[in-house]
Amino acid sequence: MSTDAAALTTAPLPEQAHAARVAFVGAGPGDPGLLTVRARDYLAAADVVVLDTLHRADQLAPWVREDAEFVLAAPQVAGGKALTEAARAKLLVKTAKRFAAPSHLVVRLMDGDPSAFSGLAAEALACRQAGVAFEIVPGVSTAWSVPVYAGVPLSAHEGSGELHMVTAGDSSIDWSLSVREEITVVVLGGGKALLDALRGLVAAGRPGSTPVALTEHGTTVTQHTSVLTLDEAVAAMSSGTSEVPDASVAVVGPQVQLRAELSWYETKPLFGWSILVPRTKEQSGPMTDRIAAYGATASVVPTISVEPPRTPQQMDRAIRGMVTGRYEWIGFTSVNAVRAVREKFEALGLDARAFAGLKIAAVGGVTADALREWGLQPDLVPSVEQSALGLLQEWPPYDEVLDPINRVFLPRADIATDTLVAGLQEMGWEVDDVTAYRTVRAAPPAAPVREAIKTGAFDAVCFTSSSTVRNLVGIAGKPSPSTVVACIGPATARTAEEHGLRVDVIAPEASAEALVDALAQHARVLAAQAEADGEPVRRPSQRRGTPRRTRAKR
Repeated sequence: MSTDAAALTTAPLPEQAHAARVAFVGAGPGDPGLLTVRARDYLAAADVVVLDTLHRADQLAPWVREDAEFVLAAPQVAGGKALTEAARAKLLVKTAKRFAAPSHLVVRLMDGDPSAFSGLAAEALACRQAGVAFEIVPGVSTAWSVPVYAGVPLSAHEGSGELHMVTAGDSSIDWSLSVREEITVVVLGGGKALLDALRGLVAAGRPGSTPVALTEHGTTVTQHTSVLTLDEAVAAMSSGTSEVPDASVAVVGPQVQLRAELSWYETKPLFGWSILVPRTKEQSGPMTDRIAAYGATASVVPTISVEPPRTPQQMDRAIRGMVTGRYEWIGFTSVNAVRAVREKFEALGLDARAFAGLKIAAVGGVTADALREWGLQPDLVPSVEQSALGLLQEWPPYDEVLDPINRVFLPRADIATDTLVAGLQEMGWEVDDVTAYRTVRAAPPAAPVREAIKTGAFDAVCFTSSSTVRNLVGIAGKPSPSTVVACIGPATARTAEEHGLRVDVIAPEASAEALVDALAQHARVLAAQAEADGEPVRRPSQRRGTPRRTRAKR
């Protein structure tokens, strides 16, 4: 039988409507990192996003335009009745027809893969009948991904095994087809429908000793998986004593036994931790990404805002001095300093060529990366301690024979310490210490955040500078003694201690990524100690009032 496009018989196409085009986009199972590249492209272009749950809107913020509209089309209770597939389809078509041309885009976001266990068929048919153009972007299926995140492979060997995927609540399922021991069954659904499905397997003859993995909030940082036998799972769900009352995926079969060895997500060192990041949102990206990679959530609380200097004339003179050859060195002690100089260059119509002949120093790897993004390669980056003191220890002294110019330009914050300036002067250098930007204390966070900080609801706080310590304490109060305190370097740690905080972690180098890595290693130490003592592994927020015995500072 031919499958050429010309041989396909289709219903006549309706007249094209004056409407936006619709894209059915798979959102994946919950982890925003599982959005496909194509899905992100469509979200970035969307005028309207139609979704099933409002919490998705916050997850999508990095990819959706600020002026995009969100429309809720969930099968939720409305006027006492659940919205039907037909009602959701009607809403989608109505939304698309609000626009006059297909140059506009409506993204219909569907959990998992829209082609499986969703209302795609009904909604796509409604679009076709209304003359609304549509396309489909597959996504990562919940049925496949949640078991993998739970550490349960769905087959033991390549090309072997039998797999049944079913939706709970389907009364037409013949469970007798899934009772053989070698069959792995994945059941999608929750509540009573999931319980009835497991009861159906038992009634059909599946042994009650068969292992079952029940997972709630799959692929998110609140994921929790409980492994029981089939009989135990039915009993726990029937009595309301299940450890995972919101379970929405069940895997039944011998493969579940591999979870003990293959669990990788829920065993991440910071899994489930809530970490406070006192930093501006513009600067927090690399740190929050690293935190998410370890299975934790980051709450960014700005403690400072960066503003131009009150009198820019000093900065203008220094920039002119760079162009006229006044300096031998320029030293950058922060990413903000790099940004301030770059913005001044752009305002004056200059570019990186003005650095010709200058030697460039950077306080650490992150600052060096900011320079490289500008096309500049630093000549000096501390190899040991990445701080102002570390930079000073490796800065060469002035040599009147080798150095034709004895002057250094330091563009810094208005509150920078004098350690670097005094040290350079002792080595024979003349220093132009210029205020390139001001740091202003931010407004206090919302009352619930302040309460969470003081009561220990956060598992850890990551301080990236002395000013973040001072400002957080100033606008929100001191973190609870149960909260793990991690500092980016010795100077920041000293400031934290001066403010009465116990420092648990000091990063081996001054970078956000190294700080999070050090915190993760500290969490591993805490977990190993708990296991050695025969105690359950608990997050710091779950052990409020219990003194910690380990302080991993390096």
